[in-house]
Amino acid sequence: MPEIAEPLPPLQRGRLVARPNRFLARVELGDAAVEAHVPDPGRLEELLLPGAAVYVAAAGAPGRRTAYDLRLVEGPAGLVSVDSRVPNRLVARALAAGAWPAFAAYSSVKAEPRSRHGRFDFLLRGAGLPDCFIEVKGCTLVKEGTALFPDAPTARGARHLRDLAALALSGSRAAALFIVQRADARCFRPHARLDPEFAAACWEASTAGVELRAFRCSVTRAAITLIEEIPVVLGRAQ
Repeated sequence: MPEIAEPLPPLQRGRLVARPNRFLARVELGDAAVEAHVPDPGRLEELLLPGAAVYVAAAGAPGRRTAYDLRLVEGPAGLVSVDSRVPNRLVARALAAGAWPAFAAYSSVKAEPRSRHGRFDFLLRGAGLPDCFIEVKGCTLVKEGTALFPDAPTARGARHLRDLAALALSGSRAAALFIVQRADARCFRPHARLDPEFAAACWEASTAGVELRAFRCSVTRAAITLIEEIPVVLGRAQ
């Protein structure tokens, strides 16, 4: 597989002081206290703990309330990307490069297509092939080598899986791709204990023909890089 990576801008190491709300972090950066945007709406409770080492990048847009974006956090097993924009960018690069044999035969990639079953992240088209709708989910939670999604209940996520199932049953191809933004995952599993509705939707989607795939990434201060596909583990009673 060709290297598929999301390069990172110059980063500064700081210490997390607090996370007042989902999108805001207060960071100690040298002798200064700064505010940083958190580009991931998840709980991130096991990562964004007071005192955690974090990496921030200067924000380029003028007039923003926050001068920085929080991009990485040091977890127990290495760096973790906490930027929810990264998974879609990695998938877009992988699809454009034909990096995944399962999707390489498609010649056209369209972002954010609409269908009668809703809006998705990508639509692949190719001569003689069924339309392929793809939904991308970013994952940051890993426990004992198992990547888990979601880290907070998501009715929207369950709806996406059921919409994909409807597409698959109507004759289209459909896939949900889980991008694990850290390197320590050996497999992926829906987080049934936290969100049984999402886990049930994954099972229903799989039985309807939706392809569930997961990929782990290496994370450095320079880039976030797709490494390899990891197994997806499903079950009725999870």
